[in-house]
Amino acid sequence: MIKVVRGNPTPEELAAALAVLGLAQAQERPGPARPSSAGAWNARWRLLGAPSGFGPAGWRASALPR
Repeated sequence: MIKVVRGNPTPEELAAALAVLGLAQAQERPGPARPSSAGAWNARWRLLGAPSGFGPAGWRASALPR
């Protein structure tokens, strides 16, 4: 419920004020909880990089650009 304390606003001014207040209220509502992204930056696979080559030619695969 909105109560005008001072002045005499027109219906258009009231509609504009209510639209602004409605948008502000909609932005304050909490959205769905997102999972924490703290684990993404320190994931083990990022620290290890791409897997190196195995077998007799593994040393060669480790020196090639990825």
